[in-house]
Amino acid sequence: MKISRVAAVTAVAGTAVLVVSSPAFAHVSVQPEGTAAKGGYAVIDFKVPNERDDASTTKLEVNFPADHPLASVMPQPMAGWKVEVTKSKLAKPLEMHGEKIDEAVTKVTWTAEDKGIEPGYFQKFPLSVGALPEDTDELVFKAIQTYSNKEVVRWIEVQQEGQEEPENPAPALALSAATDDHHATTTAEDTAAKTETTASDDSDSSSGGSDTTARVLGVVGIVVGAAGVAYGVLAGRRRSTGSEA
Repeated sequence: MKISRVAAVTAVAGTAVLVVSSPAFAHVSVQPEGTAAKGGYAVIDFKVPNERDDASTTKLEVNFPADHPLASVMPQPMAGWKVEVTKSKLAKPLEMHGEKIDEAVTKVTWTAEDKGIEPGYFQKFPLSVGALPEDTDELVFKAIQTYSNKEVVRWIEVQQEGQEEPENPAPALALSAATDDHHATTTAEDTAAKTETTASDDSDSSSGGSDTTARVLGVVGIVVGAAGVAYGVLAGRRRSTGSEA
C-alpha cells in the first residue's frame, strides 16, 4: 500500500517537473512603436523568435488583411535581409489626401541574405503603415515563418473571442481610439490672423494707455492752475490790508 502511494506521488512529481521544464513557445507577434490610432499612421514591429535549436529563420512573409487594405506601407532597410513589397489591385478604390488609390500592399516578404535569425535570438521587422482603418478595433496579419531546414510554420489561426489561444495564432494589431489632431495644427493664414489680432490689441492697449496718461496730466494741470489762482488772490488781499494799515 505504502509502495503504491510512493509510486503515485513520484509519478505526479515527475509530471510536474516535465510541465515546469517544458519550454514556453513564443510566436510571431506585432506591436506598434507608441500607439496605432484609428485613422492615423504608425510604425509597427513584427517580432519573430527562433523556436528551433538546430535551424535559423531565413524567411518571413506577412500577409495584409484584404478587408481593411492599407494604401501606404513602407519597410525599413535591414542589414542582412532583402525585403519585397507586393501590391494588388483593389476591388474598391481608397481615397487618401484627396486622391483615389486603386492598389494596396497585400504582402511583405523578408528573405535572409546571411545567417538569418539564429537559435536563441529574435528579430524585429518594422513597417510604417497607414492610414489605419477607423471601422475596426484590430488588424489581423497572417504570417509564414520559414527555417533553414525548409520547415514552414504558418501563423494564420485567428483568435476567436471567448476561446483559448490557438496553437499558431496570427499576429493581431490592436487599434486605439482616433485622435483629433487638426485642432493643434495652424495654417499660415491662421498664424497671420492671430498676429494681426495681437498687433491690433497691442495698438488698442497702447492707445488706451496714452489716453489715460493725457487725462491724468490734464487733471494735474487744472489742479496746479487752480492753486496758482488761489495763491494770487490771497497775496493780493494781504497787500491790500497792509496799505490800509
